[in-house]
Amino acid sequence: MKPARFDYAAPGSLAEAVTLLAQSGEDEAKILAGGQSLMPLLNMRLARPQLLVDVSGLAELDYIREQGAGLAIGAMTTKRALEQSELVKRRQPLLHAATVLIGHPQIRNRGTIGGSMAQADPAAEYPAVALAMDAELVVQGPDGERCIKAEDFFVTYLTTALEPAEILSEVRVPELPAGTGWSFREVARRHGDFAVAGAAVTLRLEAGRCADTRIVVFGVGDRALRVDEAEQLVDGEAPTSGLFERAGTKLSEVIEEPLSDLHASADYRRDLARVLTQRGLAEAASRAS
Repeated sequence: MKPARFDYAAPGSLAEAVTLLAQSGEDEAKILAGGQSLMPLLNMRLARPQLLVDVSGLAELDYIREQGAGLAIGAMTTKRALEQSELVKRRQPLLHAATVLIGHPQIRNRGTIGGSMAQADPAAEYPAVALAMDAELVVQGPDGERCIKAEDFFVTYLTTALEPAEILSEVRVPELPAGTGWSFREVARRHGDFAVAGAAVTLRLEAGRCADTRIVVFGVGDRALRVDEAEQLVDGEAPTSGLFERAGTKLSEVIEEPLSDLHASADYRRDLARVLTQRGLAEAASRAS
């Protein structure tokens, strides 16, 4: 199939892009970044915007730079740039580990970090990283700039806190505290496919006990999910295989209505999330020690 007819605009600045969105009616305009998510939707006519605003040429949104104790990443930065960045490898190993699992080189060459965040696919890697890292997402709109915590940004399936006239401009990822271990694991039917399920885990060890545990699973529900109940079970305890097994079991018990589709049943996803969490906790604890 081919897309339905639409008007096309290629603004020369972020401010111009925001103005174009503000002048369009709600849901009548779509942002085109790397196009790896939007173009299939257009071709299948699952998306029918009246206006396509192409921001792929905005160099002002393409950067990776240190900011305080973390990194500031422009929304138009490609996944390939993140994959090849020595700064990301050194300062954000969890983000880098997630990046190399995304699609294939052709996808990473075009797809952007901002596009993935704004698309909010429940099986995508970057929203899970944002939750695990307590990232902030900076958006620009007619009323100026606002920062949204990752936990407030992702609302439900393919839905974020972005207003119709707002554009995601930057992702701010804080550095993990010293001594923090991490893990990023996923299972897909084939390399490069969306994950059937995955888990991002971070934790520290204090006096031989787990602290500041973060467990995020994705591909399981309507969005990436941080599981407080499992984290609370781990914090304050010595890192043992038995503890991590109990945490995985607790996570599987509290996940409500896992996704079920032609790729995997709800029960399979629930159990896969349990196993990935258990193994992720063990790997994070190993790195922390």
